[in-house]
Amino acid sequence: MKFLNKHKGKIFILIFITFTAFTIYDTYSMETETDSDIKTKSEITKKETTKEEKPKENKVLVDVKGEVNTPSVYELTTNNTVIDAINKAGGLTKIADTSNLNLSKKLTDEMVIIVYSKEEIKKMEEPKIECPPCNDACIKEEDETAKLNEEKQSETKTEITGKININSATSEQLQTLDGIGEAKAKSIIEYREKNGNFQNIEDIKNVSGIGDSVYAKIKDNITV
Repeated sequence: MKFLNKHKGKIFILIFITFTAFTIYDTYSMETETDSDIKTKSEITKKETTKEEKPKENKVLVDVKGEVNTPSVYELTTNNTVIDAINKAGGLTKIADTSNLNLSKKLTDEMVIIVYSKEEIKKMEEPKIECPPCNDACIKEEDETAKLNEEKQSETKTEITGKININSATSEQLQTLDGIGEAKAKSIIEYREKNGNFQNIEDIKNVSGIGDSVYAKIKDNITV
């Protein structure tokens, strides 16, 4: 008892310090846990949002035949296009002609894509190329209408911006660009007919004969 009475003040202070320390620790732990929970929930929400925004794609089987290097049935997705299927089949042969195909058309299940030869295209009805109904990749009447509308919009855009749309410009329009003559204009048109539209203006450097120096001259005057 004498010991307790003698050190009563010190014991009280020690208990007070211990109690305060535990209180501070518990408060900090709760705050840390709360911050962690908020961060975790935020990350989950972000992942769910990203997942929802991702375009839905379904697997499809596509029959690619004709003038391709490896004709066969291939599995792709509904986000792929005709040109993707042709590339999957090993690309075009040297005598292939894609002038009657809609290369940017999205794929559907059990789709049939037939790539004709240049000779077969010549034999088709003139002046408009007719395509057998069994070829799902052919340019349809609605595709032509959509193309005309796109060209009109492109012409309007060109008038407003003063820039040449390399996805729809004619040979004459392309030749107005610095460093682009008849041969290069022809190469640009042949490239987009074979590979589809340019996704950005830098893609024009993929065309044979158009390098960094030519691109530097025309980049401010072209658009897609």
